[in-house]
Amino acid sequence: MSGHTASPRHTRGAGGRSITLALLMLSPHAIAAYATPVTPSPNPQPAIRTGADHPQHPAGTPAVMAGKAETVVVIGHKGAPDIRRFALPQTTAGIDRQKIAATINIVDTEDALRYMPSLFLRKRSNGDTQATLETRTWGVNSSARSLVYVDDAPISALISNNNTNGAPRWGMVAPEQIERVDMLYGPFAAQYPGNSMGGVVLITTRMPDHFTATLKQTGSAQTYGAYKTHGNYGSSNSAVTLGDRLGRLSWLFSANREESLSEPLFYVTASSMPTGTTGGIASQSKTGSTADVMGAGGLQHSTMDNLTLRLNYDFTDWLHLNYMVGLWNNQTRARAQTYLTTQAGTPTFGGVSGFANDTYTYNEEHLMNTVALKTSTKGHWDGEAIFTDYDYLQDMQRNPAGVTGNTGFTPGGYITRMDGSGWTTADIKGIWRPTGAGGAHELSFGAHRDQYDLRNPTYNTDNWRSSPATGNGTLYASGRGRTTTYALWAQEAWKFAPRLSLTIGGRLEFWRASDGFNLAGKVATRQPPEHATNFSPKATLAWQINRRWDAKISFGEAWRYPTVAELYQIVATGGTYAVPNANLKPEQVFSGEVMIERHTRNGSLRLSLFQENTRNALISQSTLINSIYTTTVQNVTAIRNRGVEFMAERHNVLFPGFDLSNSVTYVDSRILSDPGFDSATGTVAAGKHVPYVPDWRDTFQATWHATPRLDLSAALRYQGRMYSTLDNTDRVGHVFGAFDKFLVVDVHAHWRVHGPLTLDAGIDNINNARYYEYHPFPMRSYVADLKASF
Repeated sequence: MSGHTASPRHTRGAGGRSITLALLMLSPHAIAAYATPVTPSPNPQPAIRTGADHPQHPAGTPAVMAGKAETVVVIGHKGAPDIRRFALPQTTAGIDRQKIAATINIVDTEDALRYMPSLFLRKRSNGDTQATLETRTWGVNSSARSLVYVDDAPISALISNNNTNGAPRWGMVAPEQIERVDMLYGPFAAQYPGNSMGGVVLITTRMPDHFTATLKQTGSAQTYGAYKTHGNYGSSNSAVTLGDRLGRLSWLFSANREESLSEPLFYVTASSMPTGTTGGIASQSKTGSTADVMGAGGLQHSTMDNLTLRLNYDFTDWLHLNYMVGLWNNQTRARAQTYLTTQAGTPTFGGVSGFANDTYTYNEEHLMNTVALKTSTKGHWDGEAIFTDYDYLQDMQRNPAGVTGNTGFTPGGYITRMDGSGWTTADIKGIWRPTGAGGAHELSFGAHRDQYDLRNPTYNTDNWRSSPATGNGTLYASGRGRTTTYALWAQEAWKFAPRLSLTIGGRLEFWRASDGFNLAGKVATRQPPEHATNFSPKATLAWQINRRWDAKISFGEAWRYPTVAELYQIVATGGTYAVPNANLKPEQVFSGEVMIERHTRNGSLRLSLFQENTRNALISQSTLINSIYTTTVQNVTAIRNRGVEFMAERHNVLFPGFDLSNSVTYVDSRILSDPGFDSATGTVAAGKHVPYVPDWRDTFQATWHATPRLDLSAALRYQGRMYSTLDNTDRVGHVFGAFDKFLVVDVHAHWRVHGPLTLDAGIDNINNARYYEYHPFPMRSYVADLKASF
């Protein structure tokens, strides 16, 4: 719905940067529990694990705390992704399902990433279908600058690069299916395309080895108040998971239904108060121009259904076939609330068209299929083949064209469709270990193909509520096209000395954009095809200084190609108008990182210095014109993002069972050159901060495993100032459309009640911070769930 960016926030009274580093002085003994994540073995087998994996010990607490180590069976996913399987060289962070349960108010799958280092999850409300990631060097409108995989199958929607239909398809994995989540930082692995410049998220699911069932009911509620909109908004999520193993076949079925009411996603603004009305609120836009608030819009009532089925069949102990099918359905109705009244006291829209833009219905039904064949010999050869297909079975938004007297809408309007859009991907990978597993050499290689198709007509309709899907048969606007990429890659991991290893690789890509067509009004344009061939070298040198210290230096070049939506999509409904640019060039990225890490018995420390230089960066800009944000994408000649990340974690601080963690990130983002920038006020872009990249981020967590049945956790999230314009003229905060800094505090309790029952309860944004990331974000929200596991 919104084509705008939403990023960092600012709270009233939220000052300061990070003040928590001094809390994390680590003792000099033994194992890293967090920075060296343990991923499930492709062949489940007994292993010594921490108490986090045993129901009688607090999550994340060493089992020796109970007086002895325990042997438990690790139930994994045969053929599931392992960050060591392809010798991936990136710096990583991870979280497993026990820590997720103990520390996070999880309603939707994407909540699992909330406290990971350098990440910000742009989630406007529970049940939000447009949750995107902000990474070290890129903002939340950069969905195509990071990758998300579930068991090596991509769920990133690389059809777009925005915070609307570019959001990852989180619904294709249910929270109860998650075994763990790993974040890989930077474009340093040859097997991933240039979209990995922001990082790669690997979600690993779990499969049962016996009959299992879970029933879970989750609810959330917030009391929201801003301008003249005050109300209670929340969500209800009902989930069931069933699974079993029958000989060589294991299966897991999940069904979720989530109903949600959101706070306003928009505010209706105008440059002046309508004549003959009262009730509007004088205000400004983010750039200081007049943007008086007439009312609220985008008050959504959504019902979302997710059905997924995962099947694994073991032909042998080393050959596995995996299949996943997911069906996602969303029905949304959005209404507007006016603050305006006539002189007689009757509510009115005052002729402001923004009320029509922010009133709509949205019906979506998407289908995803994934097939994977993998080996796990751990011998000289291993390989895998993965194929995915994602279809927009139905995707239709309806909204009126304008308003009439008082609070009425014109019968005519627009119908925007994306059904027929979708994508397919194919990856074939191999591993050759000439001297066997654990030897000095490991060569991995592969081939990739993807195709993204856009079908996006907007029809005129005489009855926006109930007309046929093609309206009155005439087009208001249209955009369609296709992008196709072929790639070959190879990577060698060479242990050339006892404590030194060198990983080098490269990726050769062939990209083509074709079949582009645009219609705006009566002007039809067939866009010329575009193509590019590029090679991306990668190199990482790692040094295991001793058993406690590691160091690494990495370099990677990457190419990020324009998405089919950036090239061809015209958005002409709702509160935005997006203009495509068929002449965009690919982004070229040069990324580097220097990292040093210390492991101790009770925790870890990591310091990372990183820099990313981008040529022809694809930056979107939004301008408010008559209450409608018009968005365009352009190539910015050169930008640089340079920063430092510090991460520390310690278990059993002060007393057994009390854990602390902190991650702090600072980024100096700069536009180095943009001679094509044109400003009516004479401002320049060169030397300014890169849009949507915040300067500071801090995530602090404290968890107390109070008893074997009770975990108590608190988290602080801070994000600093950012800009959303190339010339950094958006200096007004706490208004609709602004990008505020913010400080929020969350609390969570996880209680193993008795037998199969667990109860979770918590509060997000307990300090009730009010802030905007273009959209208004949730205020104090209460979350609780009751789960029965059998």
